[in-house]
Amino acid sequence: MRICGIKLTHDGAIAIIEDDRLLFCIEQEKIGNNPRYKAIDNLDAITAALADHGLRPGDVDRFVIDGWFGEVESQFQVLSGVRPITLKGAPYVERHAKDLLVSNDSHGLMLDGRSFRYSSYPHVVDHLTSAYCTSPFAKETQSSFCLVWDGVIFPRLYYMEPCGARFLECLFPMVVNVYVYAAYHFGQYKRPTSSALDLGLAGKLMAYIALGSVSEEIIAVFEQLYQQRFASNTELARHYRADINKWEVLQAAIHDFFHASALRLRVEAPEDVLASFHAFIERLLIRTMAIALQRHSPKLGLRNLCIAGGCALNIKWNSALRASGLFDAIWVPPFPNDSGSAVGAACSAMAAHKGFVPLEWSVYSGPALQGSEVLPEWDAAPCSVGELATILASNKPVIFLAGRAELGPRALGARSILAAATSPRMKDFLNDIKLREHFRPVAPICLEDRAPDIFSPGTPDPYMLFDHQTRPEWRDKIPAVMHLDGSARLQTISRTSQHKVAELLVAYERLTGIPLLCNTSANYHGCGFFPDAATAGKWGAVEHIWCDGQLWIKKLTA
Repeated sequence: MRICGIKLTHDGAIAIIEDDRLLFCIEQEKIGNNPRYKAIDNLDAITAALADHGLRPGDVDRFVIDGWFGEVESQFQVLSGVRPITLKGAPYVERHAKDLLVSNDSHGLMLDGRSFRYSSYPHVVDHLTSAYCTSPFAKETQSSFCLVWDGVIFPRLYYMEPCGARFLECLFPMVVNVYVYAAYHFGQYKRPTSSALDLGLAGKLMAYIALGSVSEEIIAVFEQLYQQRFASNTELARHYRADINKWEVLQAAIHDFFHASALRLRVEAPEDVLASFHAFIERLLIRTMAIALQRHSPKLGLRNLCIAGGCALNIKWNSALRASGLFDAIWVPPFPNDSGSAVGAACSAMAAHKGFVPLEWSVYSGPALQGSEVLPEWDAAPCSVGELATILASNKPVIFLAGRAELGPRALGARSILAAATSPRMKDFLNDIKLREHFRPVAPICLEDRAPDIFSPGTPDPYMLFDHQTRPEWRDKIPAVMHLDGSARLQTISRTSQHKVAELLVAYERLTGIPLLCNTSANYHGCGFFPDAATAGKWGAVEHIWCDGQLWIKKLTA
C-alpha cells in the first residue's frame, strides 16, 4: 500500500510511505529557499512532490491530511491551481480516549485536475504515531508511554502498544507556548503581548537562559502563582481549566500570569527570571510525570518513553526526563515538532490498517540536491573528502552539501556549515554570518565512539536532542562548540556510517586528533536549507562549498 501523508498548515510537508517504508518526506521550507515553517497553500505542491519522485496522484492508494484546530473537525482554505477549495480534516485532539485512530473521511482533494478521497487523523495522534512507529520500541514490539506536549494543549500522556494505544491523562494545565510567552515579558525578547507567536523563539530562549542563574526564590513565586491561577481549586483556576478549548482565554490567562509574576519580580535580573522559569517547568514536568507513573506504571509493564510535540525540541527537558530515573529508555525522533506531521499522518493510516508497526526510515529522506551551474564568481574542481579535511584543519569553514536533506528542523551533516572547533573566534564568525545573537551556541558533530571521552554523558545522540556537558579537559580544545554553561547540543555519528560527513570526520580526526567539527545549518536567515550549491554561492558568506565531491572556491576580488 502506498500512503501519502500531508501537512497543510505551518511546517507543510508531503510524505510517502510504501509497504511500511518511508520513501521521502518533502518539507516545504526545504524547497527553493522557502521561508521557515512554510505552509502548503496550493495543492499543486503535492502533485509536484510526487512528480519529482516519478509518481502521479493516481499511483497513491490513500491520501491522509493531518488534523488541525477544531473540537470536531478542522477546515483548510487552499488552492488547486487557481481554484479555491475548502478541505475538512480531523480535530487537533482525539475524541475517544481508547480509540485514537478514528478518522474524518471526505472527498474533494483536487490534484492534477482529479478529485480524490482522503482521510484525516487528529494532529496529536499523528505526533504519537510518528514518534512510536519510528522508535526502537516499535521495532522490538515493546510498549511505551508517549508524552505529547504541543502548541495549545496541556501535556498529554499516552500508552502505546503494537496492538493499540490509549490516552491516560494530562499531566498539568499549562500549554507549551507558555515558554515563548515568558520571553515576551522578560529579557532581550520582550515585546507587546499582542504580538503574533514567534515559532523560533523557544530555541533562542533555551540558549538565552545560560546567561542567568536559577533562583529558588523566583521558582517559589512561579509555583505559588501557578497553583493560584492554573492548578488549584481557586475560582480563577477553575475558570481557566473550564475554557481549555478557547485559545484566546488561555492566552489571556498566561499573559496575566506573567504580569503578576513581573510585579513580584521587578527587581530581579530578567536572565535569572527566565532561567528560573525554565527550571520551574522542568521540575513540574518531572514531578507530575512521576505521579502519573505511580498511577499507571504498575499495571502497564515496561517503562519506555517516546516524546513528541514542540516540547521535544527542548534538549534540557529531554535530558532531565532521562536523568530522572523514571524511564528505562527514551526515544525522541528527529522531527518531533510539526515537521514530522506528514510522516505521522501516513503512519496513522498505516496503524489503522495493521496496528502500530515499525516504520523503516532514514533521517536523510528529504529533497535531493538540485544541480546547478558554477557561478562566475567561483572556481570549481573535484575534491576528495581527505582534501576537504585538510581545508577544515587550516581553520577555514566549509558549506557541506551531500545527498538528500535531513528531515526535521536541525542540520545533521547533509546541509551544514562545518568548521574547526578549536578557536573561540569561529563561534563568533558563524553566529555573525548567520545573523544570530552572540550567546547562541554552535553544535558539535562528533564521531560516536569518541563522544564519551569529550562530553558527559556523550551517549549516542544522532539527532541533537539531548544536553551534554563538555568535559573539563576538553573545554580549551574545542571552545567554538561549548555553550556559556559548558553544555553542548551534540550530534553523534558512527564512523562506519555510509554518510559522507562520517567519512569527513574520520579524515579530520586522522589529521588533527580531534573527532568533531562545528555544525550549523546552511541557509539564508529565516529560510530552509540551501537546495543547491548555487544558492550557497549567491549567499557568499563562506568561501568554500563542497557539494557531492566538487569544491567551489570563491574567487579573489581586486
